[in-house]
Amino acid sequence: MTVELRALIDAELKREAPPAVAALARRLAARARGGAAAVLYYGSSLRTGDLDGVLDFYILVDRVSDWPASRFAAAANRVLPPNVGYLDQSAQAAGQNGLRAKYAVMSVAQFRRAMSVERIDTTLWARFSQPCQCVHARDARSFEAMRDAVCDAVVAASQWAARLGPASADGATFWRRLYQRTYAAEVRVERAGRANDLLAGEETRYCRLLPLAWQAGGIAFVPQPDGRLEPKLSASERAHAEAAWQRRQRLGRPLNLARLLKAALTFDNATDYVAWKVERHSGYRIEPTEFQRRHPLLAAPAIYWRLRRRGVLR
Repeated sequence: MTVELRALIDAELKREAPPAVAALARRLAARARGGAAAVLYYGSSLRTGDLDGVLDFYILVDRVSDWPASRFAAAANRVLPPNVGYLDQSAQAAGQNGLRAKYAVMSVAQFRRAMSVERIDTTLWARFSQPCQCVHARDARSFEAMRDAVCDAVVAASQWAARLGPASADGATFWRRLYQRTYAAEVRVERAGRANDLLAGEETRYCRLLPLAWQAGGIAFVPQPDGRLEPKLSASERAHAEAAWQRRQRLGRPLNLARLLKAALTFDNATDYVAWKVERHSGYRIEPTEFQRRHPLLAAPAIYWRLRRRGVLR
């Protein structure tokens, strides 16, 4: 890890978040009863500054058992992290910040392992090679462990960007090509141009980041006078990387489908999340009952039929 790369990621993580976002992160961390090492804020709301939708957080705990959940949910998180949940503060009493959040929970050790360039699963290192903020850290040691993992994510992503990308291009083009490939390796519903949106307004950041990450990851390259970068990779190295990526793409979709199936059994507050999504996209409001909140799978057929009868689903 180079000093320059660590300093750049350190500064990004330490950028000040809106007070309401930081307060919500502290509330989520408090659920772990002292076991939350760090909370990361990322995603579209961070990029746009729009807090009206759902904010995205990752909660890193010492052990998955530190997070309050059933034994089944904790066991599932050990096997296939992360577990996910939803928190809605919009209807709470005056004085609350009124935000909604979707959060993922995994241990620090799981998070660090997920950032390896050798991992079959591309989801985590791709996500955290993008900008994020640390909105809660228990102490300096916890922050540094999380920061180093995020640096590993950037290095892993940059190595794949070199191996799968063009022979020569500007830094932003390498990142766009990479995110197009990672999206194709996952089960995603976003439109085809989503990879371009990720870089919008941040091209300078990505162009600055790429050579630093290549240096840290041992990718030799030649900078061109016009700003293009040319990684020094042989045709056989590129062919080997493409074959390795095809394995990840074949296995990535079943892996993400397995996560979706696991989420159907372990998603915390799933019914309220579905209700919010329906209202957000259709204007039709569902008022879940306590039974539906406690038993989302049992409640799903009735909710689905109700939405069909109302014309919300076709």
